Amino acid sequence: MRLWLVTFFGAGRSPVAPGTVGSLATAALLFALHFALPAPLAFNILLIAGMIAAGAAAVALGPFAIAHFGRKDPGPFVLDEVAGVCLTMLCLPVIGGCRELWVVATAFVAFRIFDVWKPPPCHHLETLPAGWGILMDDLMAAVYANILSQLVTRFALHMG
Repeated sequence: MRLWLVTFFGAGRSPVAPGTVGSLATAALLFALHFALPAPLAFNILLIAGMIAAGAAAVALGPFAIAHFGRKDPGPFVLDEVAGVCLTMLCLPVIGGCRELWVVATAFVAFRIFDVWKPPPCHHLETLPAGWGILMDDLMAAVYANILSQLVTRFALHMG
């Protein structure tokens, strides 16, 4: 059960780019859930709840994953990506009553860029112990990604 959870229902088990696959699975799930919760406030509450739940699970299960996979920040462990995508999508614009696919795609791409690049202080945050180090660098990358996504989507809406 723990492996199923830390790999986000198997997404992190991808042999190629498990972090990207975990992020994509999260973005796809959130895009689908948006239609069940079309009100922006309800969706943003879902994003906050998802970030908190994935973050708490990442911290709690981080030591297990490190021991199981034998690495400090194991690739198959993607709960940090789940929390990061939730934070990246927080408060992005809703167009015509829905969060369009291009907005979700913008958030996904921005998060992957910053999660891979890890600008300061992301690398420093990785030094935190166990699950905290796994989680916090992704949340910092998500802050950068959210800012970029806000700028890109709002500029595109203003120009469109």
